[in-house]
Amino acid sequence: MKLKSIALAATLLAALAAPAMAQIKERTIKIGTGITEDHPQALALKHFAEVVAAKSGGKITAKVFANGTLGNDVTMTSALRGGTLEMTIPDSSTLVSIVKDFGVLNLPMLFANEQEADAVLDSPFGQKLLDKLPEKGLIGLAYFENGFRNVTNSRRPINKAEDLAGLKLRVIQNPLFVETFSTLGANATPLPFTELYSAMEQKAVDGQENPTVTVLTSKFYEVQKHMVQSRHIYSAWVLLLSKKTWDTFSPEEQKIVKEAAAEATAFERKSIRALNGKALDELKKLDLQVTELAPAEQAKLRDKLQPVVTKFSKEFGEATTRELMAELEKARKK
Repeated sequence: MKLKSIALAATLLAALAAPAMAQIKERTIKIGTGITEDHPQALALKHFAEVVAAKSGGKITAKVFANGTLGNDVTMTSALRGGTLEMTIPDSSTLVSIVKDFGVLNLPMLFANEQEADAVLDSPFGQKLLDKLPEKGLIGLAYFENGFRNVTNSRRPINKAEDLAGLKLRVIQNPLFVETFSTLGANATPLPFTELYSAMEQKAVDGQENPTVTVLTSKFYEVQKHMVQSRHIYSAWVLLLSKKTWDTFSPEEQKIVKEAAAEATAFERKSIRALNGKALDELKKLDLQVTELAPAEQAKLRDKLQPVVTKFSKEFGEATTRELMAELEKARKK
């Protein structure tokens, strides 16, 4: 009798699952990224692909194309809007030209730690930013962590804020990043990430600013001598899907993709944070000279950048900035 009950239950489950599986079509999703294939971001995208395949019974295949083989953040995001690429994961700063509100996430010296960033990105405020993307031809699925950005260069150690003056530094193609480093006296040079290594190798720029894990996985230590843990800006990646692709998905397929994105986000944040400390130790072993700004110098950096915060808070929208600060205050009270 017990065996009959189990068999009946299995039959009922199969019957319930059949309509859902019928909504899933055979399809391939291309995911482009400018990051190296061994970076936690790319590994998380592969995890996303595995989850999608498992949940779709192998019908949906997601393929990751790393190292900028499909373009840079700007060109791949444009391809999503045009419907010629399914997925990509740009830095949130590159979305400012599409939805200016995203700029508030990169205000200098905003977050004290990763937990504050998580609290804001995972809040209704973070979702509100993503909800502005569909009318621009994009679906925002999740926020991956890029991390706190640090400056590297081939010329000299940075021990105080003034040491940045005169350095030619590659920055993200974004006015906030340009003004941040111009305010600090550097020659801010916007370049796509995919062109950065060769620019440093050829001495077209003295250095750049990126999180520690990116410095390691992109082998910037081969063409740089110094890094300062400036933590001047926190960066997040936004996992994007083309709305043209999304609109072809059935409700069940959309559910699978959303669930896979959530699992990949947890995977990525955990793995990149685990690697961050190890990456710093590894870079030191590879003879990158690492300095850290003293608290007084960090405070000086914050003071120097306050005019940038004030200016861009207005540009991105004072109401949006207030909402972000309210969520940040909630996080700090917790």
